[in-house]
Amino acid sequence: TVLQPALEKLLPEHPDLNIEIIVDYGLTDIVAEGFDAGVRLGEQVAKDMIAVRIGPDMRMAVVGSPAYFARYPKPKVPSDLMQHNCINLRMPTYGGIFSWEFEKKSQELKVRVEGQLVFNNIAMRLDAALKGLGLAYMPEDLVQAHVEQGRLIRVLADWCEPFSGYHLYYPSRRQSSPAFTLFRDALRYSD
Repeated sequence: TVLQPALEKLLPEHPDLNIEIIVDYGLTDIVAEGFDAGVRLGEQVAKDMIAVRIGPDMRMAVVGSPAYFARYPKPKVPSDLMQHNCINLRMPTYGGIFSWEFEKKSQELKVRVEGQLVFNNIAMRLDAALKGLGLAYMPEDLVQAHVEQGRLIRVLADWCEPFSGYHLYYPSRRQSSPAFTLFRDALRYSD
């Protein structure tokens, strides 16, 4: 995760610092819920929030196992996915099943794929793809090692453009505590 390296450095240096992290895939209202901050992809941060980049740009990857591709042809364009068994993602932030998003030369496409499996969790989607149960649309960094080791095959890479990565966000009208300032500064991404 993007938080782990900062926490590994910050916590030993500040043993009096206490941090509570809650994982919620919904678009939680951090102000109403009483949280100091949240983490979202850059495009999902509300305009009235201060956003601090905490990770690099990201790319998605469409992957399937060699066993899957022994049975089905590789898709060449996103519309080919309609003939495949795709492993869907249910996200409360998108009101149901997530549409797979593609872009090439400023042409943007959203494809609502079909398949036998729907999960709300990355690990289960990855496991299903590794077992040959369908194609998965996953963050590139999570599947790269599997692709390099031949356990997964990537397709449609030329349709998966980079997008704004993770940001820490918090209300602009709030005075930051010294502890929050330490946490924010430890997370700040620089390339």
